[in-house]
Amino acid sequence: MDIIEPKAILKKMRKEAKMTQAEFATYFKIPKRTVEDWERGYCKPPEYVIRLLSYRLAAEGLITKDGDLYDEKQT
Repeated sequence: MDIIEPKAILKKMRKEAKMTQAEFATYFKIPKRTVEDWERGYCKPPEYVIRLLSYRLAAEGLITKDGDLYDEKQT
């Protein structure tokens, strides 16, 4: 199975939650610039961060958790 880039996962989660980058950053209390950098691929968040973000969005009904997409192990 192909590994999905973290930037694609984060952008898909954010769009599915119908949030702008600024709203996503505010929601998670992280700098907007960090979200921008993640989505542009300038830096990658740790795997556990992607899992935590997807868990919270799914738990609050903002996304439909698509197991393989958001829980993909990155090697």
